[in-house]
Amino acid sequence: MTASTGPLVELRGAVKEFPGARRGDAVHRAVDGVDLSVERGEIFAIIGYSGAGKSTLVRLVNALEPVTAGSVVVDGVDVTTLSERGLRELRRGIGMVFQQFNLMESRTVWGNLAFPLTVAGMAREEQQRRISELLHFVGLADKAHARVGDLSGGQKQRVGIARALATNPPLLLADEATSALDPDTTRDVLDLLERVNRELGVTILLITHEMDVVRRIAHRVAVMDAGKVVEQGPVVDVFTEPQHDVTRRFVRTVVEDVPDPDVVAALRERHPGRFVRLAFRDTAGRPSQAFAAFARHDVGFELVHGGIEEIQGTSFGNLTVALTGDAAAVDAALAELAPVVPWTEVA
Repeated sequence: MTASTGPLVELRGAVKEFPGARRGDAVHRAVDGVDLSVERGEIFAIIGYSGAGKSTLVRLVNALEPVTAGSVVVDGVDVTTLSERGLRELRRGIGMVFQQFNLMESRTVWGNLAFPLTVAGMAREEQQRRISELLHFVGLADKAHARVGDLSGGQKQRVGIARALATNPPLLLADEATSALDPDTTRDVLDLLERVNRELGVTILLITHEMDVVRRIAHRVAVMDAGKVVEQGPVVDVFTEPQHDVTRRFVRTVVEDVPDPDVVAALRERHPGRFVRLAFRDTAGRPSQAFAAFARHDVGFELVHGGIEEIQGTSFGNLTVALTGDAAAVDAALAELAPVVPWTEVA
C-alpha cells in the first residue's frame, strides 16, 4: 500500500448480493448499504450474530469478494477499480488472522512464517532476521522448529498473528480470531493484538460475535444485523447508551442492565418497595450521592440487581434498587436525584 491521508478503510453504500441457492430463489443481500470508516491506528470492531454479514464485509475489504454496488476504498484506492495484479498488490498490504488458524500443520513454525516472505520475494538472509523478530514479538522464539500440529490453540493463533504481520502490513483483519480459544488463551491473544496496535501502529479491523472482546481492546464498534450497520460509535458510548435492540442484547451479555420481567417478578417476591433503575456514568453521579439523597429523605433502599463496570478508564453501571418509605418522601428523593443521577422506573 502507498501512504495516503484520510481513513485507512472506507465503505460507502457497500452492497453484496449472492444468487439464491436454487433457480428462482430470491437474491440474498449479505451486506446492505453499509457506510463505514476505519481510521488509521485504531482497533475497529464489527460485531453481529451469525449471519449478520460481518465476515462477508471483511471479504469486501480484502477484495476476496467484489461489491455488487457501492465502493470500498483501502488506503485511498478504490478496490473496485483494481486489476487482478492490483488486487494482489493490495492484499500484500493486508494481514489476515482466522478463527481456525489456516496454518500449514505439517510445516514448522519457521516454515509457516517463511512462506509469505518467500512469496513476497524477500532474500533468505532478510527472511531469517524478520522471522526471528516476529517470533520474539509473539513470544514463540523457543517454538521456531516445532511443527504447527504439535502446538496448542493459543500458540497456533500466535503463529497466525506473526504470519499476518510478516510483510509489515498497515492493516490487520482478524475474523473471529479468538472464537476457538478458551477464556484464558483468548485474553492472551487479545493482549497480543493490543500490542500489535499500540507498539507497531497496525490498524486492526476486528470481527467478532463476543461483546467482551469489543470491551477489552476496541476503540470503536459497529453493530451489524441482517446485512446493515444498525449502530456504531466509540465503544464507551455504545456500551453506556445502546440505541438499537440488537446492541442492547449484546451489551447485556457483559453489563448488568435492567433485569428481565421474570427476574423482576422473582425479585419482587423477596424485596418489597418501589423498583427504580439508577444509571451511573463518570459524568453523571456516583452511588454515594444516590444513597445520601435517600438517607436525607428517610427512604429505605436495598440494592437488588446490577453492578458497576469499567471500559477504557470510564466507569459506568446500572443499579436497580428497591425503595421503601413514605411515597411523598420517595418522590422527593428521586426529584432531588434526577439532575445528577438519571433514573427510570422498573415496571
